[in-house]
Amino acid sequence: MIRKAVLKDARAIHSLISDYYQKGILLPRSLASICERIRDFWVYEEEGEIIACCALQVVWEDLAEIRSLAVREGRRGEGIGRRLVEACIEEARELGVSRVFSLTYEKDFFASLGFSEVDKSQLPQKVWSDCVNCVKFPSCDETAVLIELNSLGKLQGLYGTKG
Repeated sequence: MIRKAVLKDARAIHSLISDYYQKGILLPRSLASICERIRDFWVYEEEGEIIACCALQVVWEDLAEIRSLAVREGRRGEGIGRRLVEACIEEARELGVSRVFSLTYEKDFFASLGFSEVDKSQLPQKVWSDCVNCVKFPSCDETAVLIELNSLGKLQGLYGTKG
């Protein structure tokens, strides 16, 4: 089941993100920062266990970022990550956000959801709020991807309909 995260999910989210951080795939997030931003997170839960997480963070009045997408080892390829990203995109639509981006090593995954590769210079709000504090800055090896929501219909998936 995909649902919005609640505070009791914070430790499981932290564990998922930490596993990806140790592999050099995600930036670390402290448990405190996850608790502070718990309303940004969606989780995939099965039998009371958090299997995956993803966050939608509003960056600017027309821009949001999909971040901290993590699916438990052994469960990748089942469409869980896709459903989480679709939930984030739908939430962005409901908030009135017109552009959603992500910095990723999985550009083909995001391309399958309608994202296009863009130059990071198109995301100055991200660069100057987060990237300047990253150990990889200015030599980031992630790809920036972006989707424009105002020209697309509702994605099929979690909410079941197109239109």
